[in-house]
Amino acid sequence: MNKDLLYYIPTGEFGKEGVLSLLKTHPEIRFVSLVGIDLAGNDTDEKVPIELFLKNYDDFFAGTAVQTDGSSVVLMNIATLNDARVDMVADPTVNWYIDYNEHNLYENGRPVGTLRIPCFLQHNGKFIDSRSILKESCAYVGAELKKLLAEGKVKGMEDIPLEDVEDIGFTIGTELEFWVKTPSETETVQHLSISQRLQEQYWQRMRGKVRTAMEEAIEELDARGMSVEMGHKEVGGIKPKLDDQGRTVDVCEQLELDWRFSMNPLQAADNELEARIIIREVFRKHGLEVSFQAKPIIGVAGSGEHTHVGICATLKNGKSINLLAPADMKSDFLSTIGYGFIMGILKNYEATNPFVSSTTDAFNRLKPGFEAPVCIVTSLGHSPEVPSRNRTILIGLVRDIENPKATRFELRAPNPFTNTYLAASCLFLTALDGIKYAITSGKSPAELLAELSKKPGEEADYLEAARAYRCEDNVFEDFSDEERDANFGKPPATVWENVKTMKANPDKVAVIEKGALTPVIVDSFLASILYRWENELIDRIIPNTEALVKSFKELPSEDGIDSERWAEIKVKKYELIKDTKASKCLCTKLKEALASADYDLASDLQIELSKKAEALEKEYNVYALNIVG
Repeated sequence: MNKDLLYYIPTGEFGKEGVLSLLKTHPEIRFVSLVGIDLAGNDTDEKVPIELFLKNYDDFFAGTAVQTDGSSVVLMNIATLNDARVDMVADPTVNWYIDYNEHNLYENGRPVGTLRIPCFLQHNGKFIDSRSILKESCAYVGAELKKLLAEGKVKGMEDIPLEDVEDIGFTIGTELEFWVKTPSETETVQHLSISQRLQEQYWQRMRGKVRTAMEEAIEELDARGMSVEMGHKEVGGIKPKLDDQGRTVDVCEQLELDWRFSMNPLQAADNELEARIIIREVFRKHGLEVSFQAKPIIGVAGSGEHTHVGICATLKNGKSINLLAPADMKSDFLSTIGYGFIMGILKNYEATNPFVSSTTDAFNRLKPGFEAPVCIVTSLGHSPEVPSRNRTILIGLVRDIENPKATRFELRAPNPFTNTYLAASCLFLTALDGIKYAITSGKSPAELLAELSKKPGEEADYLEAARAYRCEDNVFEDFSDEERDANFGKPPATVWENVKTMKANPDKVAVIEKGALTPVIVDSFLASILYRWENELIDRIIPNTEALVKSFKELPSEDGIDSERWAEIKVKKYELIKDTKASKCLCTKLKEALASADYDLASDLQIELSKKAEALEKEYNVYALNIVG
């Protein structure tokens, strides 16, 4: 970190003239970029010369729109080729960051910087970007909740003057898991899997350039006001090796970085985006590649982005209260509002799920056995006095008996490429649905807890009778697959299944289609993730499967068992990738299903192809390892 550089301009600390003066003292900041977020979570990055920005500074600061072409970002069926104009409106309510290019030095010897200004995207007079959706969703939920609280006392919360609520606040906290490796590193899945099972990496000491890069990344993020709380090794990876000069080589490790949550939802999501950029750049500087994919290596631990959400209120006397926390932390898990919060999220999660898990990569991670959630279920703890952390559920209660303000929920399904802006919007909107029920039902916290803890088949006033919604057991090990599905519902396994399940629940979709998350936005988002799903299958997954299977070559047989094994492998290779006069292979069937838009069949074939290709790879490894010469 260079102490002579300006890393960010904190919101509210400088007026227009203050920002202008600040920029003049840092002539190395040569460009400005307006950062809009499309519906896929991609950020725009253009280079506007600083002179042009300074010339039109008043317009930028006042939120005057800058025109651009929106047809090349993910705004499907909105910004079309014949209606592509999108306006970019700067957002002065959040931090503005500076991104430095260390390969391009200014005349003062400092790296050239780009001022990144978060913005909103507007099309035909309507805001249609991820940032504006989160902003307006929170405003809607806040206004609705204030109206509810103004109507009278909430059962179990009589000691709090809720009618004096001045403002509703929303907290979001995210954390990033990621894989880092040297470009030449191709460590076998077997070695990685063994290391994971033996827990050789989790919380272990970082060494060499991995340690240096992590320390620099923490300093860079802190310089941007993110208040990093921890950086550590995750469960995946192997120990790096040293060459003859003592340099670290063959790196393949999984890491995690956590920073402080933000009371401004937009700032929280912006911070996460900036963190990904900084982490990539710092590690790249040290010759290390970073992957934020959910499941970059099939067969070993994937990377999550656990998302913490909470809700609070500011009273007219200035006092802030956590609306999820109970009056007595040792007697109850949650307040009435807290129970409604989690019940709303769980009941309507089928509508939220596509916004959380929107890619094949995301579903590759969400499989039993890797501490990734697959079932719509929560955990509160075994008792209010003893908080616990069940890592097998979808969303769990996080609480500190001595600090009620820390009460929040952690959603474990997101991955580093989940669009936090949209996912958080859905969480708060569905939470409001449950809060409305909890308040208007007149039920006590104990009665709400009983409904949340119902058994499958038990009738309930709000939650569905067929399912259970709370589990303190190990969801993966204490239930068979059939028992899991019966208790918590069968989880989707592909992008298509996720969208299909969502569309089969129009009442739940109606819950999220409030305020800025309109039917037009929802339809655009669904169209974009189905477009990506289909094209990834055609252009990546099928070709990669074909290349993998073709790499399984016959080896010189040393025994009859070798010949028998190869014969079985050859039959399975044909089943996967080769058409014969008698039948078509799975890859061909999948291509044809996609071409005819038979997505039900395509989804089933995708699952079958993935399972059989993974099984064949294991079978081939057994065959190859048995050949000595």
